[in-house]
Amino acid sequence: MRLGVFRSACVLGAALLSACTNGSSTSKQPQAPADEIVIGVAGPMSGALKPFGEQLRRGAQQAVADLNAQGGVLGKQVRLVIGDDQCDPPRAVRVANNLVNKGVVFVAGHFCSGSSIPASEIYAEEGIVQITPASTNPKLTEMAAADGVQTLFRTTGRDDRQGTFAGAWLATKYAGKNVAILHDRSAYGREVADEALRAMEAAGLKAALRDTYAQKQADFSALIAKLKNSNIDAVYIGGYHNDVALIVRQAREQGFNGEFASVDALNTSEFWRIAGSSGKGVRFTDAASLADLPGARTVVANFRAHGSEPEGYALNAYAAVQAWAAGAEIAKSTIGSDIAAALHANTIPTVLGDLDWDAKGDLKNPRYAWYVWSGGEFFEEP
Repeated sequence: MRLGVFRSACVLGAALLSACTNGSSTSKQPQAPADEIVIGVAGPMSGALKPFGEQLRRGAQQAVADLNAQGGVLGKQVRLVIGDDQCDPPRAVRVANNLVNKGVVFVAGHFCSGSSIPASEIYAEEGIVQITPASTNPKLTEMAAADGVQTLFRTTGRDDRQGTFAGAWLATKYAGKNVAILHDRSAYGREVADEALRAMEAAGLKAALRDTYAQKQADFSALIAKLKNSNIDAVYIGGYHNDVALIVRQAREQGFNGEFASVDALNTSEFWRIAGSSGKGVRFTDAASLADLPGARTVVANFRAHGSEPEGYALNAYAAVQAWAAGAEIAKSTIGSDIAAALHANTIPTVLGDLDWDAKGDLKNPRYAWYVWSGGEFFEEP
């Protein structure tokens, strides 16, 4: 998925972190000591999408803590360094170079596809395995595969598959009704909305309204007026949680009673803090929950024991670190090409269940579900 004011503080957790990066340094750093392995996590640790960066950070930190408690990887302790790209592409390139200079052999990240795509070129050139917990734009893996890159993977699905899932559901749920398809003009929002539109119309339901909006607006009255004038029964939005929350809140304040559905960017409690009670009943698509799997229960309990709920992409980030570690143990190596070969050739047990990747590094069988917001929490629909 996914973009980004800068916060200079780095969060240290239980001796898990001994270095931080804000993405601005380009000086060469010493390589890792012989008795440790350095890995990185990168995303928007500050700025408008900070909640998602924190999800990635918490997931990676917990995974590193658990790995080290079990003896590390290949008999060595793992050290995590953090990169804050604020979901800004040029900054993401600086972060990637800085992580390389710090000697990382693996990166869990980035969050926004607009950051992952340019950063992936750096990691590929250096032979570093990159597993993104959240970047969903199909171009990320399509472009890398076209260039022969084998070291890029996801622990999340793709926008085209998410959009197709949503569109087919919209056509059935709102058959004969007026549905609006909106997006925020970002690569992420546009891709999911366009795929949902194609799937919905292929299933026989034409959109009553198609429109876009600029991100970070303060007033969505003009857009809401269009929804009301078009007698819209349901709205599907491809965009980020902050804008969608404002649209929903202002729509309710202005007397629009249609239903809202959106995308996986709503899987943060920040949505409810902005939308308030207006967010009740808002749906969004995301990967089907696997938190109750036997392999996930202990991990979820560890998160909660440390006062952290593993919401959003935290488990995806945990799984990314888990998969890299499993690949290293299979290959008996931290060399990127060796680990990539191990991941491509094996089914890897993770907190998300058993993961398999195709030749492009995409998950072979992503499962989607609908989630509904109510009372400040979201729940998976049966």
